[in-house]
Amino acid sequence: MHITLVHDHVLPIVKYGGTERVIWGMGRQLARMGHQVTFLAHKGSTCPFGRVVEINPEKSLGSQIPEDTDVVHFSNYVVHDDLTKPYVVTINGNVVDGEVDPNAVFVSRNHAERFGSKSFVYNGLDWDDYGEADLSQPRSHFHFLGKAAWRVKNVRGAIRIAKMIDGGHLDVLGGYRLNLKMGFRLTLSPRIHFYGMVDNMGKKRVIQQSRGMIFPVRWHEPFGLCLIESLYYGAPVYGTPMGSLPELIGPEVGFLSNDEARIADFINSHPDFSPKVCHEYAADKFNIRVMTEEYLKRFEIVMNGTSLKDAAQ
Repeated sequence: MHITLVHDHVLPIVKYGGTERVIWGMGRQLARMGHQVTFLAHKGSTCPFGRVVEINPEKSLGSQIPEDTDVVHFSNYVVHDDLTKPYVVTINGNVVDGEVDPNAVFVSRNHAERFGSKSFVYNGLDWDDYGEADLSQPRSHFHFLGKAAWRVKNVRGAIRIAKMIDGGHLDVLGGYRLNLKMGFRLTLSPRIHFYGMVDNMGKKRVIQQSRGMIFPVRWHEPFGLCLIESLYYGAPVYGTPMGSLPELIGPEVGFLSNDEARIADFINSHPDFSPKVCHEYAADKFNIRVMTEEYLKRFEIVMNGTSLKDAAQ
């Protein structure tokens, strides 16, 4: 099968870029499984396992799909009025421009239900990119992972919780001590440590020594790759029951509450979770092969002339 993957960015990425990691991993997994892969992506993209076609902004996307493509995968909603090929559209965010596409795939059950859909596939990552998790390391600090400049990610709440934990220190991955994007915000506490934007090796170094991710988000998280990245390195998740979190974070791998003090009290009064259980859960359930196999099922459905919306009824 020849699958063309359309993504409106440069591939591959080096540091932050959750959607890019997923789309890149799916392309590589498809190639491993014997499929032909083409990326229709921005100028500067390269790919050792497939063909790259540079997006021409002067032309419609539909007109740039290679003729021998069997099925097209779009990442996020795009205009495809002139597209003649079967296609699937993954919706990654909480905003849809216009009506939900009949071939839309959301990234969690909660995400799909909030848009009136039953069509979803959990994200997966290529854990080969992350290396083996060293679950034997001593764990002391907690961590926050995400775009700290986004208010909905609530790094301030994570800092408040950390300060309520006995001897709690928080490593912030994805944020800076001085934040001017949210007004003038300067965190002075020596118990809070900032690492800025980090690559996979930076994440690994910090998270493998973390007692858990503190993630009190204030929005309906569609999926949250940071959740499974943390779990993969043996760190449980302490967060709010928003969006996908109740689906992904069960009592064996974390604790959820809307009350910051209750989260801190839980951490103070309960033994740490098993790094091995957290790791195996993420590695087995949210790997790129599992995700790609689910997408191949969706590709077959649309290639047979049925929309994903109709198939899910």
